[in-house]
Amino acid sequence: MPLVHISLRSGKPETYRQAIFDGLYRAMRETFNVPEDDQFMTITQHDGADFRYGASYLGIARSDDLVLIQISAMNTRTVEQKKALYGRIAALLGENPGIRPEDLFVNLIEGARENWSLGNGLAQYA
Repeated sequence: MPLVHISLRSGKPETYRQAIFDGLYRAMRETFNVPEDDQFMTITQHDGADFRYGASYLGIARSDDLVLIQISAMNTRTVEQKKALYGRIAALLGENPGIRPEDLFVNLIEGARENWSLGNGLAQYA
């Protein structure tokens, strides 16, 4: 049950943004065993003045096409699954919409199963 927030600079067309959604969902299905129709994602676009990043932090040459991806998920995945997720995201988003791997910044936030309510005021996974 991942919850995904994506941030990028303004100006990308709808097809580009939809390709990000599609690639992320596919990567999570393939590596995190996310169920069919488990898609809860948002994209926020920012003007240049409201989007700051380290262009060369850790020796990675980032550009203004940087995409920040934050995934909140339950703390049930192995390190191997996490590494597979990061690699699959880079591969799929590299194919479509053509994002360079240097321009993908992924942050995974994990929490306990009881920290999720998916509706109706219930803790479905507790």
